[in-house]
Amino acid sequence: MEAVFKALADPTRRQILNLLGSREMTAGDLAKHFEMTKPSMSHHFSVLKDADLIRFRREGQQIWYSVNTTVLQDVLSWAMDLLHPAENKEGETPCPGNITS
Repeated sequence: MEAVFKALADPTRRQILNLLGSREMTAGDLAKHFEMTKPSMSHHFSVLKDADLIRFRREGQQIWYSVNTTVLQDVLSWAMDLLHPAENKEGETPCPGNITS
């Protein structure tokens, strides 16, 4: 999970994920949206791959990238668990701000 948060902490990587949210794209297509060197783009792709946030496939000389929605769903599920904790020992769901005596 640490690798996921590291990847999501960077605005460029979040923008890459946003672009891939609508469709699969090549590395070249993605690079057109940024003013940075190819090694810098490669670094961002590497961090996203290490976090398993993107998938990739080779087609000849092209590398196609897409979002790995499974990992994003796991992160969202974890975040929702923080907002809505599991039932407590008495079988009651805790309510934030609700004080019982």
